[in-house]
Amino acid sequence: MLFNKELSKIKPYQPGKPIEEVRRILRLKEVYKLASNEIPFVPTYIKNSILKELKNINRYPQSDCFYLRKIVAKKFNILPEQIIFGNGSDEIITLCVRAFINRGDEVIVAYPTFLIYEIQAKIGGARIVQVPLKNFKYDLNGMLNKITSRTKIIFIANPDNPTGTYVNEEEVSNFLKKIGNNILVFFDEAYSEFAPQDFPNTSQFLKKKSNIIFTRTFSKIYGLAGLRIGYGITSKKIAFILNKVREPFNVNRFAQIAAIEALKNNAFLKKVLSYIKKEKNYLYEQLKILNINFIESATNFVLINLKDAKSFSNYLLKKGIIVRELSSWGLRGFIRVTVGKHKENRLFIEHLKNYLARFEGG
Repeated sequence: MLFNKELSKIKPYQPGKPIEEVRRILRLKEVYKLASNEIPFVPTYIKNSILKELKNINRYPQSDCFYLRKIVAKKFNILPEQIIFGNGSDEIITLCVRAFINRGDEVIVAYPTFLIYEIQAKIGGARIVQVPLKNFKYDLNGMLNKITSRTKIIFIANPDNPTGTYVNEEEVSNFLKKIGNNILVFFDEAYSEFAPQDFPNTSQFLKKKSNIIFTRTFSKIYGLAGLRIGYGITSKKIAFILNKVREPFNVNRFAQIAAIEALKNNAFLKKVLSYIKKEKNYLYEQLKILNINFIESATNFVLINLKDAKSFSNYLLKKGIIVRELSSWGLRGFIRVTVGKHKENRLFIEHLKNYLARFEGG
């Protein structure tokens, strides 16, 4: 066969089950998705802008995201040339591997962490170096110890998916001081807007070290997961290289328009943050009452430890609730639950109580 031989080593990423699929297969009227870390609100304020853009649907989008680029540059006080836009921030992971990895180079990742880093690096022919988490948190010192002359990229999910933990400003600062300029340090900050105040200001580190890239997405707190748009901020030189391997029309018109509107709407952002914080605390309280172990999260999801995680996730699915069982991520006995609307969170807890009650006394 003529296919890339590296593909024989790849187990494809399995996204969370879509609501439509579960509804169709199980013939359920009501299905609630708490599996993919989407927010539970639709940003309806973008509707008019999207409708206005319909008249241009027969034309290709702007390749350089000109107007969105100006707004992002102003937000971070950087040059427009330092930004790379992607079909979701996931695409920028792929672009970095395509641009910087030669067969046999090494890529350092945590274990477990977001699976796309390893999948894309393997496709690129890289050797994967895994550094186990410590207490469900990135071991930055462990990563430093794994650096060799062949290390090209270090991926850091901050906050991490699926654990919800993060490394703070001081930890990142100490880490970067020990990294040479020949290694690209990739900070995936998809959930940064949910993180506490001591979360690193990566754009400030970028002013001192040009071999950093950090990515953000509009799929999480902004509620634009269905439009697929994200961006990376890095040095002008690295952004120039990444644009060489980027497809020319990778971000569609509606995504660009919606992202512009999203960055203008701080009220929606505050509403989401407040609601997620309140509902996350509700889940914490209920899990403590049930004596269920969980990891406190700097994101909009919670990692929960259950002995029969796979059985419970299947039980929930039949009830119309989709969660993420994590054995395929290397976290056997864990589920990841997105913080949803109160009704969804309450239903999850009720079904958890009912499931546990089946085993009481025997």
